[in-house]
Amino acid sequence: MQTKIQKWGNSLAIRIPKAFVKEARVMYGTPVDLSVADGKIVIDPRREPEYRLEDLLKGVTRQNVHAEVGTGEAVGREIW
Repeated sequence: MQTKIQKWGNSLAIRIPKAFVKEARVMYGTPVDLSVADGKIVIDPRREPEYRLEDLLKGVTRQNVHAEVGTGEAVGREIW
């Protein structure tokens, strides 16, 4: 696909076609890393790490588990 670089204030801008947005899984406000590699402009969406409960629980040991936390008496229909 070909497009043109356009003026946006004092900067230059390019519109990203909807199909590219969908495939790259980005949206308005997605943080990206912008770089130049071999004379080509590279836009790389920054992905937040995905955490799985199983993996997080593997890090819990007897040495780092916290003590029980008191929350006070029941005030409604809580079942203790």
